[in-house]
Amino acid sequence: MTSRHIVVGVNGSLNSVRASDWAAVEAVRHGVALRVLYAVPDRDGAAPVLCSAASRIRRRHPGLPVETVAVEGGVVHALARESATADLTVVGTRDGGGLTGAAFGSVGMRLAALTRGPLLVVRGDHPCDDGRDVLLGLEDDLDAEAAAYAFQEAERRSAILRVVHSWSHRHIAPEPPSLVPARSPGQERLVREVRAEEAVPRYALTRLRDRHPDVVVDTRTVRTAPADALLEATREAAVAVIGAHRRTSVFGPRLGPVAHTLLHRAHCPVVLVPQG
Repeated sequence: MTSRHIVVGVNGSLNSVRASDWAAVEAVRHGVALRVLYAVPDRDGAAPVLCSAASRIRRRHPGLPVETVAVEGGVVHALARESATADLTVVGTRDGGGLTGAAFGSVGMRLAALTRGPLLVVRGDHPCDDGRDVLLGLEDDLDAEAAAYAFQEAERRSAILRVVHSWSHRHIAPEPPSLVPARSPGQERLVREVRAEEAVPRYALTRLRDRHPDVVVDTRTVRTAPADALLEATREAAVAVIGAHRRTSVFGPRLGPVAHTLLHRAHCPVVLVPQG
């Protein structure tokens, strides 16, 4: 498929049905085609699963172009390859945190670390168009791709964009009181840090606000662990968008702690957007 499209991985399970339902709605919302992929050891056994998935999608979305494809080999590398040309790659999870067709732990995190485009991990069973807000976890202005995707998603959904910027500062030991009611050097430094961090969302999002004037944006900066702040915020979100901050290790690319936490524990689906 050379035209713009979304790709979803299926395997016949209930969770892959949820993923394909989400992928279909997203494809309609994006105005692109849908590619349904099943990675199996033997292609001959893929037809019933792919036919069932395609029939369900076409019945629910008659005008949506749908293509099915069976590939031999592992799901991780198959979807990672597909992500290079897809607008969005979609997979589902089990309640315990499992990627459809494989244990989510190592396999799912490898996929999240390898995808070359946005990855949507469908968590829970609430519908794709439930009318709730889009959540953006913003670390700094390097999260440009994630921020751009979040604005586009909020615009597509006609939803409010909730931006959570979290930061922490070093502990500053109290200084002896002075007879003059003035800030200590440590207090002055903290005030400067607070002002700088609170300005991050404003400066990082200025161009996107101008580009998407109809998107209502609510931003807040919190002084707490980023993963904790975002995890709590996912309770009220339709979907959460975060940047993929990948690290290199002897085991290959790995995700940072925020993405790791949300992919395992978020209360709503998560879109992971590679940065750079």
